[in-house]
Amino acid sequence: MADTFNYRIDHHGSLVRPVGLAATGVEQAVQDAVAYQRKLRSTVVTDGDFPREDFRGAVFDAVSGFRRTEETGPDGLVRWVAESLPKAGGPLLADWVARLAALTVIAPKAALPSPAYLAATTFQPGLGVSSARELGEALAEIIRAEIGLLVSKGVRLIQLNNPLLLGQLNTDPADPGALSFEDALAVDASAVRLDERPEGVRIAMAPGWAAPAELDRSRAEQLCAGIGADRWVLPFDQGTPAELDLLRALPEDRDFCLGVVDATVPEPEDVDTVMSRIDAAGEFKDLEDGAVSPSRGFADVASRPLLSAEDQRKKLVLVETIARYVWGNEF
Repeated sequence: MADTFNYRIDHHGSLVRPVGLAATGVEQAVQDAVAYQRKLRSTVVTDGDFPREDFRGAVFDAVSGFRRTEETGPDGLVRWVAESLPKAGGPLLADWVARLAALTVIAPKAALPSPAYLAATTFQPGLGVSSARELGEALAEIIRAEIGLLVSKGVRLIQLNNPLLLGQLNTDPADPGALSFEDALAVDASAVRLDERPEGVRIAMAPGWAAPAELDRSRAEQLCAGIGADRWVLPFDQGTPAELDLLRALPEDRDFCLGVVDATVPEPEDVDTVMSRIDAAGEFKDLEDGAVSPSRGFADVASRPLLSAEDQRKKLVLVETIARYVWGNEF
């Protein structure tokens, strides 16, 4: 496998599904997606989330104890509720991602919803689980075991997504869901706690898609220090002071991946503007510890892509271009 220790050209995992996915077949579509990512010179490849309804599917498709409802939450996602403590019936992604590795020498990346996010959004009193914290801890055991299995199969970059966390860093924090901020940190910290990390393994945390308007620096430091992720995938596409402050809150021993292009708008960013933002970050962070990516996934929900396939391609090409501006060809 290629040594892409820093995985400079990254993306969140979900891609716009191809037209006629059902007719093409998921396996062929994933093979095509891998070739597409190689052509774009990404330093990681994913399955684009093509086999799943949304970014939570890796858990909901393989773990018992959850029920899909007909409700839609404020985030536009179909709501699932926990009716009992979850139990995994087998690997969540490990077998599937191992097949990606057979398609390319580029490192396969796996993305999972964080246990704290799932607990915060699926716990409902009176349905058989005593507390959101208990639900989160049970999910953390499942996710931690899956991370260990992924690593054993040669996966070197694993990303947990918790879109709720950055909202908690606002000076007027957003609703945390059923799990408090402190409990969320404890649960997600438990999920990423591995006894051993082979050389080159990165467990990444994506705490949200947009920096808060006004950052509570102490809570940001509590977040970054409280969860022992190796890499933090942070929004960096708006040029706000809060984005820089969020990066400042990161401990010196953590890697970072900056979401430098907006995955929600088709207009391409001006390269000079992006580079000036990265230069500002380089005044207090060692860019050798960094990477770049889009600000979020392009289609975290299969039926709701944020951009067209062509606009997605342009954004990914732009990420690759920016990476080469920053690090040359040293990938």
